[in-house]
Order: sequence, then C-alpha cells, then structure tokens
Amino acid sequence: MQRMSDEARWSAGIDSSTPNLARMHDYFIGGKDNFAVDREAAEAVLATAPEVRVMAQEHQAFHVRVIRFLVEQGLTQFINLGSGLPSDLNTHELVRSRTPDARVVYVDNDPVVLAHGRAILAKGPRTAVVKGGIMHPAALLADPDLREVIDLDQPVAVLLFGVLQYIPDGSDPFRRVAELRDALPVGSHIVITHVVFDSRPEAAEPIVSIYRKMLGQADGGARTRETVLPFFDGLELVDPGLVYVREWQPDSPFLSERPDKAWVIVGVGRKTGPAPRP
Repeated sequence: MQRMSDEARWSAGIDSSTPNLARMHDYFIGGKDNFAVDREAAEAVLATAPEVRVMAQEHQAFHVRVIRFLVEQGLTQFINLGSGLPSDLNTHELVRSRTPDARVVYVDNDPVVLAHGRAILAKGPRTAVVKGGIMHPAALLADPDLREVIDLDQPVAVLLFGVLQYIPDGSDPFRRVAELRDALPVGSHIVITHVVFDSRPEAAEPIVSIYRKMLGQADGGARTRETVLPFFDGLELVDPGLVYVREWQPDSPFLSERPDKAWVIVGVGRKTGPAPRP
C-alpha cells in the first residue's frame, strides 16, 4: 500500500511532538506511520497489558468478518466513523472485493488521519474522506461531501471501531449514537467495537490514565460489557450479540484461547424501527 513520504507528512503540518491515538494504533498493528513519541506511549500501554497488540490484530480480523457479513446483508454504503490511519485492510478495499460498486466514506476529526486519508484513500467518486465525528451526527450526515457519496434514503452501515471508548459518560456519547441511529433509514447497521475491562479490572486505571492524560480529559473511565450495551438501545443485535471479538462469527468454531484474552467486545445492531422523518 502507498505510504505518505516524510516530506508529505511535514507539509501536512502533522505534530510529532505528542502521542496520537491513530499513530499508536498503527504501531500496535505493526505499521510504520508513527513517531518515537507514539511508540513510547504505546509501550507504556503494553507494559501493563502486553496482550493489547494481539487485541489489535484480532480487531483487524473482525474487520474482515464483519464487512463480509454486511455485504451479505445487501449493504453497499459504508460510513467508517473514526476511521484511523490507512492500513493494509482498508474498508473500501474489503468491501469492493465483494461488491465493486460500493460507496465508502471515511470520517475523522484528527488532522493526522485526514491528511493521510486524503492523500491515499480519496480516489474516485465513490470514496470520500470528510472531517467529523460521532459527537455531531447531524452535522456529519449533512456534510455535502458525504451526501455526494451516501444516499441516506437507502440503508447504510456505520462502523464505530474503537471510537466510543475514548468519550467519557459526561459527554453523553449514548445520546449521540441514538441521534445517529434515528437519522439512518431502516435496514441500516451500526457496528461498535469497544475495549472493556471485565476480565482485566486491575489494568483499567493504569491504561485509562495514559489515554486520559494524552487526550487532556479530566474525567472518564473504563467501561464494562454491561455499560457498553446501552449503545445498542433501539437496535436489534444480530447473532451472536455483544461478545468478545474472537466470539463474533469466527471463521473457525474452535477457539484456541479464552475469548476474553482479547478484551474487545463487538456488536452489530440492525435498525428495524420506523424510517426517519423527512
């Protein structure tokens, strides 16, 4: 896959002096779009929970499986919200390997991600990269670049991969997801992945404190499966429900390790209620 040159990175005004969520994730999955400061922060997380690297890899495998499932449901429009840096498993490539005419919009409010995405991903009329986030769903869905690609009269798959775990309850992300749900047509699907600490409660505060400091947050804490479940209110959870990432429609029925060793939970909610008002 094409990468941005160092010159392009600097011309995009990317700050390499502070750690960045997207670049840290890139480091976890073995990518090269990261700086020393990102690696230092990522290693601090790995010192508490070395399994985080495996969790990132399991998350990538889920990405492949859930795209396959969504395409099988007949979905041809995808909004990847909080898309992160381009990788070897980009949503539009996975989707179009199965349905070539699919439409994909990548959304992020991180200038690092936007710079990379616009340089690498925004190719052709059926793919766009737009600035936005889950905290402003109405503005996002009204974005003219998004609307040029996505027909909101037809079902849409929205991918919220690892986005909600960084938003504290005080910012009411549950209401924002509900607003997004209500604005989508019947037949749409919302996919959520979220780190939880049910099986590793002792790791919660050390890890959360790293991200809280990095994001400049005064509050916010770890969630459990029980506290993530309300994000799916008003949606029909498809089988097998809200489960650990290794348990969601695995390619093999045999799990070689405990599912909770990769403590990311995932779920897919289908909208079956009334269509949004015009």
